[in-house]
Amino acid sequence: DGAIEIDNSAAERALRGVAIGRRNYLFAGADSGGERAAAIYSLIGTAKLNGVDPGAWLRHVLTHIADHPVNRVDDFLPWNCAAQIAPA
Repeated sequence: DGAIEIDNSAAERALRGVAIGRRNYLFAGADSGGERAAAIYSLIGTAKLNGVDPGAWLRHVLTHIADHPVNRVDDFLPWNCAAQIAPA
């Protein structure tokens, strides 16, 4: 009935940046560097998927996190602070 796409173009587009930068990741320093890069890619991808500009979101988080209670860190998830940030 055509309700489900038969290709994985969306997944391939999402991983394009990782594939392009793969050569540079050899110099992450250690496995932990690669893990940190993966975490950042995940956060940026989550912001994009929620219609939030990743740069604006990161600026917002870095500006406000020092004075924020550690038990409410989920307030900084892109979908929770999207109203305070300009849309992507």
